[in-house]
Amino acid sequence: MVSQPDKPAGRGQALRPPPVKVRAQELGIPVFQPTSLRSAEVQERIVAEQPVLGFVVAYGKLIPPALLCRPPRGYVNAHASLLPRWRGAAPIAWSILEGDPETGVCLMQMEEGLDTGPVLAERRTAIASEDSSATLGERLSHLGAALLQENLPLLIEGALPSQTQAQEGACYARMLRKEDGRLRFRESAEANHRRFRAMDPWPGAYAQWQGKRIKLHRLTMPRKAPEYSGPEGSLRVLEGKLWVKCSPGYLSIEELQPEGKRRMSAAEFLAGRPLAADARFDQDEERES
Repeated sequence: MVSQPDKPAGRGQALRPPPVKVRAQELGIPVFQPTSLRSAEVQERIVAEQPVLGFVVAYGKLIPPALLCRPPRGYVNAHASLLPRWRGAAPIAWSILEGDPETGVCLMQMEEGLDTGPVLAERRTAIASEDSSATLGERLSHLGAALLQENLPLLIEGALPSQTQAQEGACYARMLRKEDGRLRFRESAEANHRRFRAMDPWPGAYAQWQGKRIKLHRLTMPRKAPEYSGPEGSLRVLEGKLWVKCSPGYLSIEELQPEGKRRMSAAEFLAGRPLAADARFDQDEERES
């Protein structure tokens, strides 16, 4: 089995193995962790195993053409979207961010193009109003595993019919950047809530207040919210809750983390920081990211 190399993580930056490596070792499966698949030496080692079929899940690196053509059944990728929508690196986050009603997992025959190969099978799931990238990703991982288990015998035999992807509706889910987590209060409460959910667990949602970043750990969009006047990004304490105004709508901030501080409830935050009447999140969040 091939996986990405161990990577530094946590405060101590100790090397941490990928979860798939940990599970493979528990099962007694040898693991190969090259930094790249481009070298002839690495490719020769993989080809020497004489695989009938290659299966790729969230590997994060391109498979060189010289490898793609070697197994008799090629390489199949489990991709977390309903192709051709959301080809690319971050399909789960973008499906939430853009308000898609559903998504799913596709088994796709890999080719040189980025997620452009024929679709062999798919399984769909609705995106719930409270789904985050974390919860949706967990659900999709189980769907993908079930889809592979169901179709693996046909994949090995080369007997699974394929469907060429349509060009209509094709779009790309670019890799997320840290600044994508910044909320944009000139957008609606619904759009900001989707952004909050899409950026969980990474890069996380945040806003700027008095020049410092505040991470938002719990943000809700109640059906009924108190209305108040003021520009977008205005903060108010009403009915015992901390609210931020969007355009249109309001969000309730329930847990947050000021820069350099611990995670805390809105009540704890307000206990030491009485809000001024004109309190408002900093307003350069509308810049394009």
